[in-house]
Amino acid sequence: MSASDAVATGTPRTGSPGSVPAADLTARSGPRAQNGGGGRSAKRKLTGREKRNLRLGLLFISPWIIGVAVFVIYPLIYSFVISLTQYSGMQTPTFIGFQNYIAAFADPMVHTSVGNTVYYMLLAVPIGLIVALLLAMAMNRNVREVAIYRTLLYLPSLIPMFAMSFIFIVFVNPQFGIVNQFLGLFGMPDTNLLGEPRYAKIVMIVMAQLGAGNAALIYLAGLRNIPETLYEAARIDGAGRMRQFFSITVPLLTPTILFNLITGVSGAMMVFTEAFIMTEGGPDNSTLFYMLYLYRNAFSYGQLGFASALAVLLFLFGMFLAGLIYWLSRRFVNYDVSAG
Repeated sequence: MSASDAVATGTPRTGSPGSVPAADLTARSGPRAQNGGGGRSAKRKLTGREKRNLRLGLLFISPWIIGVAVFVIYPLIYSFVISLTQYSGMQTPTFIGFQNYIAAFADPMVHTSVGNTVYYMLLAVPIGLIVALLLAMAMNRNVREVAIYRTLLYLPSLIPMFAMSFIFIVFVNPQFGIVNQFLGLFGMPDTNLLGEPRYAKIVMIVMAQLGAGNAALIYLAGLRNIPETLYEAARIDGAGRMRQFFSITVPLLTPTILFNLITGVSGAMMVFTEAFIMTEGGPDNSTLFYMLYLYRNAFSYGQLGFASALAVLLFLFGMFLAGLIYWLSRRFVNYDVSAG
């Protein structure tokens, strides 16, 4: 067909800019036509190899799925169900609705235990973050004996908390404890630190710092991940050690700080062992932490329904607190190493 014929008939000439090959038209309209004009492509079926890989993957993760279902999801659901009943563990549960939750909010001992736990958290967690960071910086020193230093600094974290509690009972003994002997060098009288309400929680906060080695190892991994070139550039620009620390180290460690903050808050909310062994909640309920009061209700008072309600409230508060921390972390956490 000539150009004039094409113009006269209005038919695009083959190979002209306005023409569209028939194969292209078929390729473009084929899927749409096959699906009734719905504009959605047909769902692709898995090949035999993909199905086999899927089954193999599910097989490998099935122990984790079963573990979470049995040891996490089921206990949560069961605890919530029991929290709606009056149950001592010996008789059939009696449904009472949300009475346990109402009683929990009205119980003055719950208020005391929450106050003690929050006090412990607000002091132990920030101090622990700072102590762990200092330990990590000491572990990160480029010296020949660094392996020995790391071992010695981490060693206290390997001691179980129940064993550490007995050790601290000896340390703070008012007659022959090493702490009172040290304070005596400054003319201070012997004091029963675990027998004074104003000192008992402080002793436990100090003892908690002996477990800072775990967080220090995580900090150490973060420190090793910071490029040395950033410090070299800062030194060339005349930045001192403090300026490098606050302008490079801290900003680039914020993801690690966030992780240690979450784990520290979680651990502080569940503080139990040291109070149970060292003071049993005394003196004057000054170390009656939330988990200890929950334990008493479950196994000493035989109020499993009320204790389950306390556990559910603790879980909900922990989830809220973790979500709040993650939401606030968007303001200070820096995930870009090059932006340091």
